[in-house]
Amino acid sequence: MVGLDAKKDFPVFDQRIHGHPLVYLDSGASAQKPRCVLDAMTRFYETDYANIHRGVHELSQRATAHYDEGRRAVQRFLNAAHEDEIVFTSGATDAINLVAASWGRTFLKAGDEIVLTQLEHHANIVPWQLLQEQIGFTIRVAPIQSNGEVLLADVTALFNEKTKLVSVTHVSNALGTILPVEKIIAAAHAKNIPVLIDGSQAVSHGSVDVQKMDADFYVFSGHKIYGPTGIGALYGKRAILKTMPPYQGGGDMIESVTFEKTTYQEPPMRFEAGTPPIAEVVGLAAALDYVAGIGMEKIAAHEADLLAYGTEKLAALDGVRLVGTAPHKASILSFVVEGVHPHDVGTILDQQGIAIRAGHHCAQPAMEALGLMATVRVSLGLYNTRGDIDALVDGLKKVREIFS
Repeated sequence: MVGLDAKKDFPVFDQRIHGHPLVYLDSGASAQKPRCVLDAMTRFYETDYANIHRGVHELSQRATAHYDEGRRAVQRFLNAAHEDEIVFTSGATDAINLVAASWGRTFLKAGDEIVLTQLEHHANIVPWQLLQEQIGFTIRVAPIQSNGEVLLADVTALFNEKTKLVSVTHVSNALGTILPVEKIIAAAHAKNIPVLIDGSQAVSHGSVDVQKMDADFYVFSGHKIYGPTGIGALYGKRAILKTMPPYQGGGDMIESVTFEKTTYQEPPMRFEAGTPPIAEVVGLAAALDYVAGIGMEKIAAHEADLLAYGTEKLAALDGVRLVGTAPHKASILSFVVEGVHPHDVGTILDQQGIAIRAGHHCAQPAMEALGLMATVRVSLGLYNTRGDIDALVDGLKKVREIFS
């Protein structure tokens, strides 16, 4: 058994919920924040805060240094080749919208096709639909199997001479399925098709190497990896980012402005209009340093142990059916309780201090493909323990007693 003793690093656990110790099993929606992240942001606001890039005074210089170091922290975390391949966004949703609005509006045309899967989060569906309405390209969708798996052959079968982009999740937020992204990318690149990977649910569970993966775009949100909300990143290959026009206009993304003509900064500044989320970048850098200090391999091993333990315990419960049992999964357990609506399960568990997520998880196409309206989702983080799983099992037994 692999174990981490990380709960002590998170102040949120120094409380009781409805008289019970907090058991937080909703990290897939948003992860809790370690003290080091909270301290880094507070220290920045107390001692170094100012706007960046525009000031010659000391505080502005310090703030700019923090911001630039944050970009380098993301570069290291993703193993990007160049610092200027990291664009700060408000999160993965914003990053996908950036690619759709800038790259998509520039390079997609009527008659083209893009490929998604049925597992996608709405954030990797709706931006493409909005653009589709304006341009008229076709969205083709690879199916999921009954166990929640996406087969490589089903994705590559959709490739043809009209395919201009593949945009797929790395890890399903609804089921935990890990997609074979490296093989998808290799197959797409063999046909000169660029690939965007939504890494929102992947970055907190294991190492990500965008060079090894050879992704053209990779996106993630800071709040999923123990950082603050309102910050995320888009990785894009330098050569591709240089071909993309600005996504938004305003301060800091310009080189020169006149009423006759405006010229723009090189990437990544071209895509970062206005005052950025400076303190949030500081918090994200602290979060990435925190997980790097523990070690992503150690985190992955800990969560794999919890996933195996939780799968075994839930599978043994009468009236509980696991949903999404693909052979390659991250630490997400989705299930239904016979005769009980997932929202009722969530309410009863909450009274025992157990936080889970109930619903379609912003993945309605996946739910529909599996013949479901909603599931109960348990998403594990590095601070969870086998004891949290045991508390969940006891809570589910009470659910069954109430509805028996």
